[in-house]
Amino acid sequence: MKKYMAYGIGAALVDTEIRVQDRDLAQMNVEKGLMTLVDQERQGELLSHLEGHLVKANHASGGSAGNSMIAAAQFGSPTFMSCKVANDPDGDIYIADLEAAGVNHCHSGGRGAGTTGKCLVLITPDAERSMNTFLGVSETLSTEQLDTEAITASEYLYIEGYLVTSPTGCAAAVKAREIAEAAGVKTALSFSDPGMVEFFRDGMAQIIGQRLDLIFCNEAEAMGWARCDDLEVAIEKLKQTANSFVITLGADGALTYDGTELTEIPPHRVQAVDSNGAGDMFAGAFLYAITRGEDFPTAGRFASLAAGRIVANYGPRLPAADYPALRTEFFGD
Repeated sequence: MKKYMAYGIGAALVDTEIRVQDRDLAQMNVEKGLMTLVDQERQGELLSHLEGHLVKANHASGGSAGNSMIAAAQFGSPTFMSCKVANDPDGDIYIADLEAAGVNHCHSGGRGAGTTGKCLVLITPDAERSMNTFLGVSETLSTEQLDTEAITASEYLYIEGYLVTSPTGCAAAVKAREIAEAAGVKTALSFSDPGMVEFFRDGMAQIIGQRLDLIFCNEAEAMGWARCDDLEVAIEKLKQTANSFVITLGADGALTYDGTELTEIPPHRVQAVDSNGAGDMFAGAFLYAITRGEDFPTAGRFASLAAGRIVANYGPRLPAADYPALRTEFFGD
């Protein structure tokens, strides 16, 4: 047994999640369903536009890899997170959330000055999330935030694809992969967003290297990586990129490939209200399941159930008590 089930590396962000209408997105010139990097001034403009007619706003620590590591830890698998937050109130929130979930992290020696990253998550009535992200100090995440000992003590290294937008973040992801490969640690990557494979393809290829052990993506990301509009063609491209993969299909469930067999995972039908964090939950739940010895189809069904619970609620995570209850509901332990 390794000390950690997974070592995650990604942007540390504090989410402000707001319910809006499609007309708000149009008025603010926000691209629906995507993650857009913005500066602090632009994020302030968006908040000013929304001021006075907010239906509901939630604040929580976010970031893709962080959400996945918290989910896996809440289900019962020890995890570690490399990220970068500042010595400010939002940084306090982020670190407190990691520690409350039992996630170890790279900030035990203190934090520097600056502004912790923030993500404005706009949720439309169809449950789609449109993200406008100010990275803050996360933009300068680098190899300094890597913990070689923790990486080598993990079963999986889990890389968040959003790191490709930052030169130092991309370099840190590449270095983490190289450390993992040298130590025989399995490597996993989430493509994170269609824009990452479309606009940062060369950097994504650097992170991937020769071949990964596991890729998480949705249908649009898979086809974007394969530069095609045919899912079967995209599947063949992914087989050349990784030993195994998962493709989430939204309301249609998911596909898992364990290196030998492609399996369709049925969806869990729910009344969707918020898709923010669904992919992160899927990845965290899936990693939890395979590292406890489950096969890919079983892990896929558990991850689908967990992701369904997320989209039926607002926010990227469930109440803490819901994780062991969900584990018991599915696995009986």
